[in-house]
Amino acid sequence: QVQLVESGGGLVQIGGSLSLSCAASGATFSVNVMGWYRQAPGKQRELVAFSNFLRQITNYSDSVKGRFTISRDASKNTVNLQMNNLKREDTAVYYCYAIPPTGNPYWGQGTQVTVSS
Repeated sequence: QVQLVESGGGLVQIGGSLSLSCAASGATFSVNVMGWYRQAPGKQRELVAFSNFLRQITNYSDSVKGRFTISRDASKNTVNLQMNNLKREDTAVYYCYAIPPTGNPYWGQGTQVTVSS
């Protein structure tokens, strides 16, 4: 089992920055991929970014490419999402997830990000 706890959400102005953090605990050795999804009101959950630790690959959705950066701190078992130049449409609940080699992914409880003028 892997437990994920997000932090760092909040209210930010358009054009501002925010950093999210996802702390993993438990059987973290089994996790190869971690990333972030988000879900805005009335919309489907959208993949934002992920990092494949074994293949050293990161990927971003087109909507955040160039503005968001995903990074991993292996010593702390955390995955961070640095969000710059935030837009109103980035408002959503952001969920951290982790994918083990087999089985279903693990999910955090979500953290709200609100971008407003």
